[in-house]
Amino acid sequence: MSVFKNKKAKNLISFILLTLGAIIAAAALELFLIPCTILDGGITGISIIIHKLFHIPLGLLVIGLNIPFVWIGYKNLGKNFLLRTIYAMIIFSIFIEYFSMFQPFTEEILLATVFGGATLGIGVGLIIHFGGCVDGTESVAIVISKKTSLSVGQIVLIFNLIIYTVAGFIFGFDRAMYSLLTYFITFNVIDFVSEGMEQAKAAMIITEKGTDLSKEIYKRLGRTTTTIKGKGLISGEKEVLYCVLTRVEIFELRHIVEEMDESAFITILEVSDIIGNHMKSTKKIRKIKS
Repeated sequence: MSVFKNKKAKNLISFILLTLGAIIAAAALELFLIPCTILDGGITGISIIIHKLFHIPLGLLVIGLNIPFVWIGYKNLGKNFLLRTIYAMIIFSIFIEYFSMFQPFTEEILLATVFGGATLGIGVGLIIHFGGCVDGTESVAIVISKKTSLSVGQIVLIFNLIIYTVAGFIFGFDRAMYSLLTYFITFNVIDFVSEGMEQAKAAMIITEKGTDLSKEIYKRLGRTTTTIKGKGLISGEKEVLYCVLTRVEIFELRHIVEEMDESAFITILEVSDIIGNHMKSTKKIRKIKS
């Protein structure tokens, strides 16, 4: 019963912090960035362009344009990701419309760029850390990354450079450059808040159910694991699973491990570089024999 209560408490806290992250991210857009025509990246950036040109409510655009990308994320990251992402997007969209009724904190473009980018990074970082997402670009980037030699960060950057180039022709290239600066500020703050300063992460899982966990991680995340035999001083024989993955997948990995082996011990490590195809999964995930 105490374990059940602890899980409920953890879920409640995570949804409270998802809510807080979505509110902070919405405030960053409407109180700093959008009034100065500074764009966020990804689908949100496309939504801002359409909103500026055709005056369609930004909250509706964010939800509507993200639907296919959220579905792709669900297929690769599971139901937990879908639930938290839908929740975060709804809160994000509601508060975008709410904060649009307020005067911006500053009309000084450099201040808006720096403080807006940092505030947006804090909000989105909280959302990612607790298993949600308010922009589907990274979900699609994970899928593309598994089938190409490009990293998730490189794919997102390419996508955003295309958006900022288009925005430059529409709003002026000074706004495009400020938007790019905002992106770099936001990207670094997101990494700091969510998991650290690196895009790729390595997980080490000490467990007694190594085979079952390996199969489930491959089935749900498409990530292979390396098994190392270990021995605890008190606990005895153990298996150590080593897996390289992206920051967006870490929450789902934790969920898988907690679901299958509550006694497992997980450490998340920073990865400075990756050589080879350990993170790539070019084959379609096949049904794994139980």
